[in-house]
Amino acid sequence: MATKKQIILPIAVLVAGVGLAVAFSAMKQPPEEKPAQDTRPLVSVSAVHLDAITLDVKSYGVVKAKDHTPLVAQVSGQVVFVSEQFVQGGFVKQGDILARIDPNDYEAALIEAQAGMAQASSDLEIERAQAHVAQAEWDRIKDDSNQMIPSQLYLRKPQLAEKLARYRAAQASEKRAKRNLERTYIKASYDAIISERAISLGSVVNPGSQFGALSSTLVAEIRLPVADKELQYLIDSGIGANVTLSADYAGKPTTWQAKIVRSEGVIDQKSRMSYLVAQVNTPYASEQPLRFGSYINATISGRELDNAIIVPHHLVKNGKIVVMNDDLTLSFKPLNIIREQNGMVIASQGLNDGEQLITSALDFPTEGMQVKLNDSDKPAAATQLALKEE
Repeated sequence: MATKKQIILPIAVLVAGVGLAVAFSAMKQPPEEKPAQDTRPLVSVSAVHLDAITLDVKSYGVVKAKDHTPLVAQVSGQVVFVSEQFVQGGFVKQGDILARIDPNDYEAALIEAQAGMAQASSDLEIERAQAHVAQAEWDRIKDDSNQMIPSQLYLRKPQLAEKLARYRAAQASEKRAKRNLERTYIKASYDAIISERAISLGSVVNPGSQFGALSSTLVAEIRLPVADKELQYLIDSGIGANVTLSADYAGKPTTWQAKIVRSEGVIDQKSRMSYLVAQVNTPYASEQPLRFGSYINATISGRELDNAIIVPHHLVKNGKIVVMNDDLTLSFKPLNIIREQNGMVIASQGLNDGEQLITSALDFPTEGMQVKLNDSDKPAAATQLALKEE
């Protein structure tokens, strides 16, 4: 039989364990109640600002002279004079003498033509006098003559016609001699820059020989390629539009103003572009001249939109944009998209001034979704708007 000690000891251990468990249970604090969590996504917004927008069209081109004229000899001879301004890059005025061909032979030809002219003039005057005498003689004797009508030969009309023809031929010879003498001068046809020179002092030239070439400084032209779809943003397909040209001059960004004067009216077979032609008057007259051969960028002024907005392209999905309502819910607004360019979208309708655009990335935005606004965030610029793709 178990002893009394063996029975009492386990009971005591069990009672002690129960007592400790009760004591520890009494010391345990009840769990704290957690407040309900706000699961609305935190967003930032930017206020919509509608403004007038000009639909400019970007292009580029190379500056060239409107008029480019080769200088060609029309008479032969040796070059006996070359102007100091007749150098490549030199500026000349209209009528300036650039070079001179030896005029001696042409001066002699003019003297000879003038002598022939004087002789023909004298012969003509003598023949006119003789014809006058013949007419007077006929008037005196016609009553006693059996002939009612005098012969042409008697009145010296054939002789007068011959002298008149010789006189006119002499006039033509004198005119030709004067013209050839004038052609010994090589002159500038207009205000220009010398783009090429091909002769030197002492060169012998013949009709058709090249002296050089002039580029007019009165008007510069730039051919501007424009994609056919871009023409819809221009008034009258760009004719008469103002153009801002930009390029570097002496290492500094510089701008010039030009105007579209015409369209070439065809599509280039290689580039598939339409070409508009812009003109700049007196391109070398300013302190920053628009030099021929310069590569320039051009901005062509297009149609104007009132109450329009520009937003990043990735903000718009399926023609809609996300805004925050006054009750802190999301809404999708359809946009009337006018143009998409350089990662931006230009819209003319769909948003009102002062509406709040969502500028935070959202995983799965839905119509009517509840959001909360982070008051500490400043409104982001339009170029910072972002909407995460689904």
